[in-house]
Amino acid sequence: MTCAEPLNDTGRLLSGAAPGLAAHRARYGPAPVLGGPGELVALVTAAGLRGRGGSGFPTARKIAAVAAASRRPVVVVNACESEPASAKDATLLRHAPRLVLDGALVAARALGADTVVLCVHRGTPLVGWLRAEVAARTGDGVAWQVAEVPRRYVASEASALTRFLTTGEARPAAKPPRPERRGVRRRPTLVDNAETLAHLALIARYGPGWYRSVGTAGDPGTTLVTVGGAVARPGVYEIALGTPVGAVLARAGGPTAELSATLVGGYAGTWVTDPGTPLTHDPAGRYGATVGAGVLVALPAAACGIAETARILGYLADESAGQCGPCAFGLPAVADDLARLAAGRPDPDLHDRLVRRVGVIAGRGACAHPTGAVRLAGSVRHAFAADVRAHLSGRPCRPHPPVLPLPAPHERDRTWQ
Repeated sequence: MTCAEPLNDTGRLLSGAAPGLAAHRARYGPAPVLGGPGELVALVTAAGLRGRGGSGFPTARKIAAVAAASRRPVVVVNACESEPASAKDATLLRHAPRLVLDGALVAARALGADTVVLCVHRGTPLVGWLRAEVAARTGDGVAWQVAEVPRRYVASEASALTRFLTTGEARPAAKPPRPERRGVRRRPTLVDNAETLAHLALIARYGPGWYRSVGTAGDPGTTLVTVGGAVARPGVYEIALGTPVGAVLARAGGPTAELSATLVGGYAGTWVTDPGTPLTHDPAGRYGATVGAGVLVALPAAACGIAETARILGYLADESAGQCGPCAFGLPAVADDLARLAAGRPDPDLHDRLVRRVGVIAGRGACAHPTGAVRLAGSVRHAFAADVRAHLSGRPCRPHPPVLPLPAPHERDRTWQ
């Protein structure tokens, strides 16, 4: 199915932005109408689309699970972007919001959903913009809603969103069933990241072959990445999946200082020292890095990666929903171990204790939050091995301004409602 000349491969999502709904429809045509859930699942399966929210879960499997349920579903657009180092979804919604809405509409129509909810963090400048966008979309056949979610790191987890839309509390659900089976008001719910749905809008227009013409065989297409830290031109870039870390940094003007490592995937990601590591949703390189939430932060050698990680672990521990032991007790303990290490104040058991805690916590939380946090903590031992040895000998890190961004106190909610 086509409606216009396909976009070029170097800027699929951002280069075709058109001002206003009429101009968007003149550029792309109306949102395609598929023949039902079977056609949608087949289309997305053939394309190999994977979620762009962090996990890289195959989108077709999620859609198929929703389609298999008996009740009328709900579609939720996750545009919260809780990752402090990421700006890709906000950039996409500023430049091409109608692609996101088209993708949600394609999915909703095919699945028989009558409601589409756009979730954004409370107080974001996008709220008014999105309300105006959905108000202009009369005749779509669905009820569009915009929901403001508490500004908490885990409040944008899929089950947290469906719980918030049902009960008003944005904490992740600790037990099955998943939202695909029982989500908003006990209805099957498709929760997809904003970028994922923008890709779906283009796949429905140009087909799986076009989508797969870039990227890798196992992980096709392009993805948006936010590049920050010690680079000449920080910002959001669209890259083909499989592009090496070093090539992405070059797109951002290259490093402005000698680097010790690059954070890949966000605060649930991995420190990487090999610039040849490919960015895919499948674990790559020596330490199993994935593109995750689409974040790269170049760390200058003058900064201490252990101190940076300790600061982030403290934030992640503070953002825990406090519903399970690995988060409530494990993450603060790991953050404290890393802070002691960075300060050059280790005790004789610190190293072994840290390794043990990271191993015990991984995979044991009610949601993926503790697993992601200890993935980041665990990568410190490999990426900064020389610094670890120096700190274990009692030498503290050198003072350096923070590199990894964190929200200011006034940008964080203390409530889950």
